[in-house]
Amino acid sequence: MKKFAQFLLVGLVLAAILVIYDGFFILEEGEQAVITQFGAPVASKTDAGLHFKKPFFHQVELFDKKILIWDGDPNQIPTNDKTYVFLDVTARWRITDPLQFLQAVKTEMRAQSLLDDIIDGTVRDMVNKNDLIEIIRSSDWSEATMSPTTQNMGSKPDLGRDGISAKILEIASKVTPQYGIELTDVLLKRVNYIESVRLKVYDRMISERKRIAAEKRSTGEGQKAEILGKVDRELKTITSAANRDALAIKGKADAEATKIYGQAYTQDPEFYSFQKSLEGYEKIIGSNTSLILSSDSELYQYLQDVLGSKK
Repeated sequence: MKKFAQFLLVGLVLAAILVIYDGFFILEEGEQAVITQFGAPVASKTDAGLHFKKPFFHQVELFDKKILIWDGDPNQIPTNDKTYVFLDVTARWRITDPLQFLQAVKTEMRAQSLLDDIIDGTVRDMVNKNDLIEIIRSSDWSEATMSPTTQNMGSKPDLGRDGISAKILEIASKVTPQYGIELTDVLLKRVNYIESVRLKVYDRMISERKRIAAEKRSTGEGQKAEILGKVDRELKTITSAANRDALAIKGKADAEATKIYGQAYTQDPEFYSFQKSLEGYEKIIGSNTSLILSSDSELYQYLQDVLGSKK
């Protein structure tokens, strides 16, 4: 009897330990829980810490409280101006009502599939309603900052990529609360052209760059001509001033030389005339020069005087 009482006491202690162990659970930070009884939800817990549940009857379903990432598959979608683009979209979401989430969705995997339908459909509708320029441009672009290639792509810019992302978030956010889900943001992660459009865009970009290069070359040639014109004008100005100064110096020197010659001539006119005649002989008579002069030639005057004095 005593042994039976001991076994019973040990059993009661073990049962109490199991009850206590299964009757409490710890909720970590970043987690939230739904308590179910035989598969039916009965309560939700969102605060971190120690919580109580009915042992053996209640089960705990844990869900993330933190923000989760949704990544869609790149899709080929036509724009309003009949241009096909590849769009890669991502979004952030979180579970705001775990009880409603468990009832409507149950698992995060199914939630990802549900968001595929909601966000992909909304993205397709928004892209279909907007031109290509709205998909590729940032919302802070203006007509002044847009290149000629972009300006010629279609209608006047209105929303831009950021505005379209905001519209997608606004529309999709109206659907997700019924599943206990909140969308925090939607982002067009990557926009790419299909192959045929990409080649056209590349050709347009090449043409635009060639036009810009030709414009730059033309501007450079104009600046070159302007610089060369200034250089030529300055050269002519400098040369003209130098020639003027040279002529003035030469004229002054000639005047001074004439004055000296005049003074020398007045001192001995006969000697000056004789010296000039000798200089003339030196210039006129060369090694193979023959002169035929009349007897009364002025050039022969001093030669006659020399020959006459010898006689």
